[in-house]
Amino acid sequence: MTDFETGVSRRSFIKVSAAIGGGLLIAVYGCDTHRGTPGTQSSRFDPNAFVQIDTDGNVLVLSKHLEMGQGVYTGLATIIADELDADWSKVRVEGAPADERKYANLAFGPQQGTGGSSGIANSWDQHRKAGATARAMLVAAAALQWRVPVSELNTEPGVVVHAASNRRATYGTLVAAASKLAVPETVSLKNPTQFRYIGKETVTPRVDAVAKCNGQATFTQDVKLPGMLTAVVAHAPLFGARVESFDATKAKAIPGVTDVVRIPTGVAVLATTFWAARQGRDALAIQWNTVGANTMGSAEVMAQFRSLAETPGIEIRNDGDVSAALSASAKTVNATYEFPYLAHAAMEPLNCVVRLGTSSAEVWNGNQFHTVDQAAVAKVFGFAPAQVAMHTVFAGGSFGRRANAKSDYVVEAAEIAKAIAGRAPVKLVWTREDDMSAGYFRPAFLHRISGGIDASGKLVAWQHRVVGQSVLEGSVFAPTDGKDSASYEGASDHPYAVENMHLDAHFPRIGIPVQWWRSVGHTHTAFAVEMFVDELAHAAGIDPLAFRRALLTSDPRRLHVLNIAADLAGWGTPLPAGRARGLAVH
Repeated sequence: MTDFETGVSRRSFIKVSAAIGGGLLIAVYGCDTHRGTPGTQSSRFDPNAFVQIDTDGNVLVLSKHLEMGQGVYTGLATIIADELDADWSKVRVEGAPADERKYANLAFGPQQGTGGSSGIANSWDQHRKAGATARAMLVAAAALQWRVPVSELNTEPGVVVHAASNRRATYGTLVAAASKLAVPETVSLKNPTQFRYIGKETVTPRVDAVAKCNGQATFTQDVKLPGMLTAVVAHAPLFGARVESFDATKAKAIPGVTDVVRIPTGVAVLATTFWAARQGRDALAIQWNTVGANTMGSAEVMAQFRSLAETPGIEIRNDGDVSAALSASAKTVNATYEFPYLAHAAMEPLNCVVRLGTSSAEVWNGNQFHTVDQAAVAKVFGFAPAQVAMHTVFAGGSFGRRANAKSDYVVEAAEIAKAIAGRAPVKLVWTREDDMSAGYFRPAFLHRISGGIDASGKLVAWQHRVVGQSVLEGSVFAPTDGKDSASYEGASDHPYAVENMHLDAHFPRIGIPVQWWRSVGHTHTAFAVEMFVDELAHAAGIDPLAFRRALLTSDPRRLHVLNIAADLAGWGTPLPAGRARGLAVH
């Protein structure tokens, strides 16, 4: 079979495309393409799962990661646009559908999701190759049409150029030809000195900025479907409590209220407007069964933690002989640090839209764990995951809250849609009060630390015990050895050189729902470790900067950063009355 009017065979094209390539194997997942068959005109060129180009030269980047304010849409688009040599003004981004085969987070294994600061890191090589592949095919299409060697062609933003004949072809005009070509197995990537966009933020303004400023950006709250009902849920006043009975008479009397249904997490009120649903919920009379529910308050939780801290926990690290070193120390320092439960409190409270059909369902929300949420919704409806389409829209923040291992609020929306038998699409809305009281929290923690200093002021012993709920228990990331590294990261591996160090941990099971919070364990370990280093320096009578420097001699990178920070802060120079300086390394 031959391609185009030139009569160049597919085998010859592969040789041509190999000339473009630099021998790097493409590691790009394929996508459900809209490729034209030979002899037809294609309106879109999509050589892989991440980039599509239409006949007007517009470039659509499909983001496997959720844009929740961190700029990942712009970051991923920048990587692809640079290797593609795209015209940035024609680049836009949409959330990719849920499909872990094509859009897996390479840091998570066979899971599609956003988290762990992995968005750009796991996509860098993959997206560079995606952009380079598209560019190679466009260049090859121009070479075949113009009957010139690929080596004579170059690209400018959105254009293939043949300088020798002064010919130019926009990417849009090459879409039909490029869509018929086989995807090359190898492509060459730019030398970083050739980057047009990467590292040049003034050239690539955020792709979502204008839409978020003028109100055009679509968040879950903006999704409107014909006949859609809004739902709010009355959640239990105690974690673990269940609905015993309820009276919906007054709720159903509210104008606009259409349904009141019982679901596993409480009672849902559906109405034609949010306000009617909210009023209906307020009018409910519910009897709660509190047998087995959590009745502990913060004070009781922390009292339990203090008690646990008196006993050894699961050993995490054990270097040297801490007990002997502490006993032989000239000075010992003891400190306890307590940290409360913390809500994520993202700018946009939780919400989700579900439309249930006879053999399929659709979900619209700021989807952080595509694979987990898709499977959870499918389970509610008795579907296969492929029968649930996930439409990812912008999210107004998350800090980890939308990456819930139990898909709590997404499942809640699905349960409501199921309870009304899919009669209408359902938009579940959590109020700010719901978000703060009914959700999952960063766990409370207690750190108990003892340190030993010798006669010269040198740190010789560090005993550390961490007490707090595991955020990994019950999740797809649950450890098999019972050690939740997210609870003590930053404490077990702090940078300070201590010959004798021991760290253990307790992971009490309390009926309070918890999960990761942005930066996870570091939210409390950084404070505990650095405050304790200051306590040690004070006890040793040594300047905090000098004390840290002595402990970082085997970590030149952090030592260098510390020195720069101290210099820029003017460490050691006089301060006005009532002012002080502090420093930390984490």
